[in-house]
Amino acid sequence: MRRVTVGRMNGLDRRRVLAGAAGTALAVALRPATAAALSRIETTESAIRRFAGDNPIRPGRVTLDLPPLVENGNTVPLGVTVESPMTPEDHVRRIGVFNEKNPQPNVVTVHLRPGAGRAQVATRIRLADTQRITAIAEMSDGTYWSASADAIVTLAACLEG
Repeated sequence: MRRVTVGRMNGLDRRRVLAGAAGTALAVALRPATAAALSRIETTESAIRRFAGDNPIRPGRVTLDLPPLVENGNTVPLGVTVESPMTPEDHVRRIGVFNEKNPQPNVVTVHLRPGAGRAQVATRIRLADTQRITAIAEMSDGTYWSASADAIVTLAACLEG
């Protein structure tokens, strides 16, 4: 049976481990954000095409509730409503929300069923900068509908790195 002394781990004492961890955390916190750290994973257009494929996306049936002026991009209220009776024959399958300038263009994808009652979702999102937000709804008949809104952000969020 191996015996471990409290306060020492493989020749390192607790103070050295904590000092090293604190130094690493400080170095990461003080590192300036670089352009590479803020680069996007994919374009908004490619994220939308991944969501809808080559299907046409028509304006209408979707209402996007987003404040036009956002004081703090860390917590932005967002609501999406889609005109649909939500019956087994005519309902919303999913709703995708996309942005232009955040590090990841797909903000959220919500899957719905006819039993949902209403095609309405509300959440809070983070916005890196002033940008356009687009919501796209996929209907049970295979059609896609959309709405877009612009948000002016005075204090940005989503700064990775």
